[in-house]
Formats: sequence, C-alpha cells, structure tokens
Amino acid sequence: MKKWILIGIVAVIIVFFISSKMYYPPLPISSISKAKVISKLKESNENVVKITEEDDYQWYITEMNQGKGYKYLKNMLVEKGWTYKTQEGSVFLFEKENKKLGVITRMWTKNYVIFKIEKGWDSY
Repeated sequence: MKKWILIGIVAVIIVFFISSKMYYPPLPISSISKAKVISKLKESNENVVKITEEDDYQWYITEMNQGKGYKYLKNMLVEKGWTYKTQEGSVFLFEKENKKLGVITRMWTKNYVIFKIEKGWDSY
C-alpha cells in the first residue's frame, strides 16, 4: 500500500515538473514564466515571438532551428526598415537612417534563443 502511495506522489511531482517547464534553465527576465514563454512560441505562427517588455527592453524568442534563429532575427528587423551591419559576439548591429540598434542575443537552451531589443525600435 505504501509503495503505491509513494509511486503516486512521485508521479504527481513528475507531472508538475514537466508541465511547469522547471527543467528549462532560468530566464533572464522575471515578468513571465518559462511555461508561458514556450506556450507563446508554440501557439504562434511567427518565427520570432515577443514574450514581454521589461524595463526599457522588449524580449523575443525563436527556435534556433539548425542556426536559422539568427536569420529570423535579421528578417524581422529588415522588414521594419533596419539594415543589418555586423555581429560582434552575441550582439547584432543594425542601422536605420541615423539610428543604430544593438540586439543582444542569448541562447536560452540548445533549441531556443532569446533577443533583447531596446523599446521603441519598431517605431523609428
């Protein structure tokens, strides 16, 4: 009897662990849960999905998809009139008219990359 209770408790813990996405590493932002981030991406038809705004930044996520994640980032900004200039480490540099924009990228897991972009970039 005790064996079945223990198995039931372990099963509940495993289900909670998987459904809450606790096995993913910590996010660099605190205003949204890991489960919500994954859910937003999976429910969207877009390659790059805005996940939140925090402080003076907008945060986006995309699947790395065999290296295509960075291509998705570039395409998103080019569609808004920005010109890709170069990459310096994890920062992608863009220009539009006389403005410069640095997009900070961070691998969240081996499958997902997160982008941090200054608020208002899409309205210049």
